Amino acid sequence: MNDPIASLIARLLAERWLPREDRAIRQVLVDAELRDDLDRRLAAAGLRLLEHPYAAHVAVGVARAQESDVYGHGDAWAASNLSLGRDTVALLVVLWALLVLPKRQRQIARQEGERQHEQEQMFAELKPVPVGAELVEPLNERTLLADFADKLGGKGRLQMNLGTLQRHGFIVRRRERIHEGPLLDLAFDYERVASRVMDGALAQVIEEARASQANAPAAPLDESVDEVNEEQADV
Repeated sequence: MNDPIASLIARLLAERWLPREDRAIRQVLVDAELRDDLDRRLAAAGLRLLEHPYAAHVAVGVARAQESDVYGHGDAWAASNLSLGRDTVALLVVLWALLVLPKRQRQIARQEGERQHEQEQMFAELKPVPVGAELVEPLNERTLLADFADKLGGKGRLQMNLGTLQRHGFIVRRRERIHEGPLLDLAFDYERVASRVMDGALAQVIEEARASQANAPAAPLDESVDEVNEEQADV
């Protein structure tokens, strides 16, 4: 029996993320009945759909009601079900703040500008929400190491954590540049976390890191760097 929702859930679990342009994902996001069915069946298994109108991918995560059962056992609250260490999660937060936050701010500003323009032109065409990672420059890996190695366990530890985050799909490393991976935009709830990052203790650190990245020299176009990063990702 053909069951498109069951097939979609199985694909999300097997592949871990799907692009927003995927045909089945597009259908679910525009069809309220299909979305309700998907949400209901995910909730029955203690899961929820991770998606954001500005994100290029979707995934599944643990439902809010089940978070304490999944992450709260043992002596401390677990950061995730990926066995990420505290320094790895700290690096993930920094990368999210440097790659996703500025992208989101540009996406929101662009949408608000287009909405205002559409109001001025009654018959203007509706434009799709920009979701591409190209809205923000990739990070210079050497500059990231210079800015955060002493705060996150040293250069060797930070390099190892970058490899871990790449293997899990949070980032992509190419030619000494760190790009947003499929899961980075879904790692944190923007509405809940953005203000804590920008108004909290990380605000000054992030601003200094952005300034360093803006002044960083261009990385050499060395194909051997890609090969090294690919080998690290397969470890």
